[in-house]
Amino acid sequence: MIEGVKIKPIQRHCDDRGFFAELVRDDEPELLTKFGQASWSMSYPGVIKAFHYHEKQDDLWFFPSGHAQVVLFDLRKDASSYGMTDVYYMGESNQYLLLIPKGVAHGYRVLGEVPATIIYFTTESYDASKADEFRIPWNSEEIGFDWETKHK
Repeated sequence: MIEGVKIKPIQRHCDDRGFFAELVRDDEPELLTKFGQASWSMSYPGVIKAFHYHEKQDDLWFFPSGHAQVVLFDLRKDASSYGMTDVYYMGESNQYLLLIPKGVAHGYRVLGEVPATIIYFTTESYDASKADEFRIPWNSEEIGFDWETKHK
């Protein structure tokens, strides 16, 4: 696992009306050292949104619907996991929060036949005049990730 990446399982409280689940609390500093922004996005099946990284902010990702293959690549030269790639499968049938530290490139591909929704929290608010978002092509040779589904 890439250094600093954390997973928080989601506990659902179910009854005959449906369910309730807490995502992020202010008494969980191991997840977000500070709160910056909450965002919500939807992507269509087969879409690849990759790669980007931040120098100042951590991201906390959650996929409440659909399914995604999430890929992380550690760009931090001082980390023990420098150059390492991790893959996570997230979505409605495998729900958890994924903390992505600053300096770790990240992206995802929507799996299956339905759109995927992501809700994510950051430690900094977005500022278009000095955006803390740096792009790397989805097919970057440096990362070298093969996005093709392998039929086993």
